Amino acid sequence: MNGASREALAAARERLDALTDNTSVSAVALADELAAVTALLDREVSLRRVLTDPAQSADGKAELVARVLGGQVGGESADLISGMVRSRWSQSRDLVDALEELANIADLTAAQRSGALDDVEDELFRFGRILTSNTELRAALSSKSATGAAKGELLRSLLGGRAQEATVRLVGRLVSQPRGRSLEAGLLDLSGLAAERRDRTVAVVTSAVPLSDQQKQRLGGVLARLYGREMHLNLDVDPEVLGGIRVQVGDEIINGSIADRIEDANRRMAG
Repeated sequence: MNGASREALAAARERLDALTDNTSVSAVALADELAAVTALLDREVSLRRVLTDPAQSADGKAELVARVLGGQVGGESADLISGMVRSRWSQSRDLVDALEELANIADLTAAQRSGALDDVEDELFRFGRILTSNTELRAALSSKSATGAAKGELLRSLLGGRAQEATVRLVGRLVSQPRGRSLEAGLLDLSGLAAERRDRTVAVVTSAVPLSDQQKQRLGGVLARLYGREMHLNLDVDPEVLGGIRVQVGDEIINGSIADRIEDANRRMAG
């Protein structure tokens, strides 16, 4: 998002945080309602264009929200969405993206309240690795011919009873409403939101053999000093690394493996 949309999303996130700071507000209910409105506006292009049209009055757009959603969502969700349509959005689709992000944050907040956020973060990462290695599963969950209900049932058979409820809900929405993204990209976005919820940055660490607890603590400390904030390590083992480690933080890759050094040397000799 750029410009006005980024500011509008930041304001909406602040309002959501204020709502969920009150433990009497159900974060799960908020997530469900925001997700339902996301699906509605994703389908109804003309409606979302009206709700983001800068030529329309802010009050008029808020009144339209009240008419469309009246009785369909709770007061907290209605107030939050009314505030969002009063804001200025650079593109109409940005409003839908923002609503989806708020729904995911609400589910992560519920996980944080129950002390399950660490588990959810790890489960999202592990499921992403499973999809990467299992092309048949990825194809089944990404199939355009299968209904969202069928894909959701498959997902529940895989994760039900084996993962946190928030993980099942988050991945389930991604599978049933991918909105043009790959599952891997969607899972990466969810992992980033989970890490941000804990005010941490995710570092994907790939090593030839599992790291010891002491090595993980040392690496986490080094990365925290390097990036100026606490790091959460998502650990992956790949024998092809040969030795050392490879660390990826966002788009930045820190190559420390023998395989990378060999590849780099080969490129230099070839050049």
